[in-house]
Amino acid sequence: MRKQYHFRPSPNGLFAWDVHRLIELTTALTPQEVSLDEIAEIDENYWFLAGDVEPTGRIIAEHFKLMMETDLRHPIILCLNGRVMDGMHRILRALHENKTHIKCVRFLKDPEPDYTDIQPDELPY
Repeated sequence: MRKQYHFRPSPNGLFAWDVHRLIELTTALTPQEVSLDEIAEIDENYWFLAGDVEPTGRIIAEHFKLMMETDLRHPIILCLNGRVMDGMHRILRALHENKTHIKCVRFLKDPEPDYTDIQPDELPY
């Protein structure tokens, strides 16, 4: 899996979680089903708020390719409040395939971010 991060706004930039670490932290959690209707990010600007990436046709096509290559057997990761921390390509593939639910694991206590007040282009990839 390629190096990737989950971002949330912080006081002077972004909080960033290493997705590989999030996956490791969820290995003991029991997967459950969640309704796609409960995933707010489906109707939000999920990828294009952090950094200076514009949603060009080429960028959208790259996301579509990743969506079609993803494996729905792997659960998505949700934070304590049900927000997506990993798995948006899987969510969109499930939506594309007219599924109503997807497997997820949910943190009972959110982990501390790996980076605070950082920009995406400052991270190691």
